[in-house]
Amino acid sequence: MFRLDRIIITHFDYVQPILIFPIILTSFFLIFEANAFLAEKQFTYFCFGFLAFCFFFFLPIRKFIWLIPITYWLTIFLLLSVDIFGVEKLGAKRWIQIPFTHFTIQPSEIFKPAFILMLAYLINQNPPPKNGYKVKNFLKLSFYILLPFVLIVKEPDLGSAMVLLIVGFGVLFIIGVNYKIWLSILLILGLSSPLIYAYFLKPYQKQRIHDFLSEKPSYQVIQSMIAIGNGGLTGKSQDQATQTHFKFLPIATSDFIFAYMIERLGFIGGLILVLLYILLIFHLLSLNYKLKEDYFSKVLINCVALFIFIYTAVNISMTLGFAPVVGIPLPFFSYGGSSFTIFMIFFGITQHLITFRYFWLDKTATKTSKLLSR
Repeated sequence: MFRLDRIIITHFDYVQPILIFPIILTSFFLIFEANAFLAEKQFTYFCFGFLAFCFFFFLPIRKFIWLIPITYWLTIFLLLSVDIFGVEKLGAKRWIQIPFTHFTIQPSEIFKPAFILMLAYLINQNPPPKNGYKVKNFLKLSFYILLPFVLIVKEPDLGSAMVLLIVGFGVLFIIGVNYKIWLSILLILGLSSPLIYAYFLKPYQKQRIHDFLSEKPSYQVIQSMIAIGNGGLTGKSQDQATQTHFKFLPIATSDFIFAYMIERLGFIGGLILVLLYILLIFHLLSLNYKLKEDYFSKVLINCVALFIFIYTAVNISMTLGFAPVVGIPLPFFSYGGSSFTIFMIFFGITQHLITFRYFWLDKTATKTSKLLSR
């Protein structure tokens, strides 16, 4: 027990909570100010997310690594079952109702931890050679990325599907794939993009692209930019934050919470928030040098960094009118339980792999030495 306590104190990555806690506290302050009832619910989500973090932090992931493929295929089955047993909301069938309750689950959210664990498992089983993966290994890994992409697009949920696609192929780019494969993919995408737009995108998806490219932004983006302009350099008081106070700003506590924050805390507040995200992403990417040949940990941590980068970049770009309006929340900041819990699970896994890395390496070395001495 003493050794376990010493390992946690010595190897725990304190940089992550130092960067994440200010984001969470600022989020709670803004949500409470906008709607006290939502703040109570968000506090419940915080507690649940913290419990999820603790569970995955102490879960001996490497000991149960053989369970990862089973978990992946179970979550794939959940994605398949959405089409049969799914509950439709707002024209999309993305949820499954839990029997005998009024609660629903969204398999595409549950799938994300299983997805990054599966990628880490596969790459750890077969690390890339010096010149990167060749076509055969690349196609094998691509299958595990494209299968959930197709299933989630069918719901339809193009936003979540695209995030998984970018994270999956993004981590392959970081880990190492032969450059000729990337050049071929870029050429194919460039030539086929008109066909994808014409025959594969649904009308509402085309409308979002049209709204984004049109000279006049959509109503939501216009109100968002007014809120940002109203914030000025240092922000406005609660009564003077008219866009949020009079509910002109749509979905102020979730999708457009960044615009709400700037209206209240100004350009300086927004800049500090962006810097916290940038520092968090660079910190995670810097761990690549520390982990060296530990591909399991490297893949997982790179996936988490990519998830944060994509969610943050898309959400902020959306509020500024630089990206189409999609339901991508700001990590640890937007109101809601699913996104917050998933990111807490990500960081529970990440912290476990960093904190207990030498513990598992020591145990593996001890087992190996015992086997050799026989």
